[in-house]
Amino acid sequence: MGLGSTAKKIQTVADTAEKMYRRLNALRKEVESTKRTVEDTGGRVQSLEAEIAEQRVILEAIGDELDVDIEAAVDDADLDIDSESATDDSEKIPVEADESDSDSADSTGGGNSDAAADSSDNDPAQ
Repeated sequence: MGLGSTAKKIQTVADTAEKMYRRLNALRKEVESTKRTVEDTGGRVQSLEAEIAEQRVILEAIGDELDVDIEAAVDDADLDIDSESATDDSEKIPVEADESDSDSADSTGGGNSDAAADSSDNDPAQ
């Protein structure tokens, strides 16, 4: 009788190992895809930075030709640039998005904020 339960345990371990192997292969493919995307994006960013640098040189030459104070023009421009928020958005890892989505729902106003509001309504000190 002991061999029957041992065989079941071994089969369970083998099934679990197969599932983990499939998950590992899926994860490997996802990492490779992400790596390719990052490399492609890096190349695009480099080419865009080079293009922007070229355009800046051209615009500075035009500004010099027309006697335009470039620094004053840049200071006067309404450049709504927030580099921190752009960096934060781009640094999110898609693999963690599934886990963080459920966490963010709780932290962004799920039951927690309602409970806090209810407890403040019942506070006799207020």
